[in-house]
Amino acid sequence: MSDYLAGQKAISFDYDSNLEIVSTQQQKIGLASSGTLTLNRPEKLHATRNGGFTNVEMVFDGKTLTLLGKNTNLYAQVEAPGTIDQLVDVLRDKYHRPVPAADLLMSDPYKELMPLVTDVKDLGSGVIHGMECDHLAFRTKEVDWQIWIGQGARPYPCRYVITSKNVTGWPQYTLDITAWKAGTEVAADGFKLEIPSGAKKLTADRVPDLNEIPGIFSPKGAK
Repeated sequence: MSDYLAGQKAISFDYDSNLEIVSTQQQKIGLASSGTLTLNRPEKLHATRNGGFTNVEMVFDGKTLTLLGKNTNLYAQVEAPGTIDQLVDVLRDKYHRPVPAADLLMSDPYKELMPLVTDVKDLGSGVIHGMECDHLAFRTKEVDWQIWIGQGARPYPCRYVITSKNVTGWPQYTLDITAWKAGTEVAADGFKLEIPSGAKKLTADRVPDLNEIPGIFSPKGAK
């Protein structure tokens, strides 16, 4: 899978994600969203995410990352010249905004996924959205993760699940990938984002986390 992903210059897919949180009453709640992603290595990225509390579009053109909140008419821009790999590092290390499941988008996924792994299990096969997949489970000190990889000539990740072991209740982040396209199948993308008239610009430090937990689920805003 890692070799296949690293070898694709252009990738696009649709996704559904579910981010679990655990309340102070120990109730586990899942926040669902859907979106799209188009990637053109080494330095172009276009992603959308639409959930019950947000509608976000993100474009990186190799120089500038632009984030637009369509439902809030807010946007932010960050100068980050370089590759997609470098952008992920900048967002995580400088702005403390890690991108969920970004390891799968890097130029060498195996290098990102495997260094901290202490245990691996081959769990046979499973079927995700009608596709038969190889099912593998991995353990690290802080998280467990599972991946279902499509069998055949296109071994892309159909499902990726991360379990946080250091959080009470062991909440999970689940990513399901569909409508996979690679190479010449990927539609052309200008990797440009039009900012609506009247949109308010935010400074980078005011941009919400990219896995955004809505304010009503924070301790102060909980209902």
